[in-house]
Amino acid sequence: MASQIPIIVKTPLTVASSVAFRGKKRPGSPAVSAAQQSAGSSSKKKKGQPAATPAATQTQHSGIGGAAAGKKNRTWKNLKQILALERTLPWKLNDPNYYSIDAPPSLKPAKKYSDISGLPANYTDPQTKLRFTSSEEFSYIRLLPTDVVTGYLALRKATCIVP
Repeated sequence: MASQIPIIVKTPLTVASSVAFRGKKRPGSPAVSAAQQSAGSSSKKKKGQPAATPAATQTQHSGIGGAAAGKKNRTWKNLKQILALERTLPWKLNDPNYYSIDAPPSLKPAKKYSDISGLPANYTDPQTKLRFTSSEEFSYIRLLPTDVVTGYLALRKATCIVP
């Protein structure tokens, strides 16, 4: 027995099917496809025939539409109303709330801030262990007495003993 070969018959592409063949998601509107067909059939205009205007072929839409079509009238609640509503809900003791959220420690390193200005600090004084941002802060740190340096370290909760 001879193997059978399937025979495929291809039809010539029309303007509408060529647009669909090119990968358009949706077919064009009737006004666009009509304009393409009339432009594809004859490239020269005759003097007796008026040109088709896009305004004549477009459909009329109602006044309601666009971004406001699907929106409902929303009533806004202030914080007091939201809190009163949350108090009335039946909460259990084990439900998470804003005060008892257990989260794992962060994988990112903690940011270091200057003890003097509060800006992000890239440097640490090796003598006093205070963090600083610029050379002006460094010169200010070197002029500080030891009790002020220990006060800054206590604010940061650093347990370094300054000699």
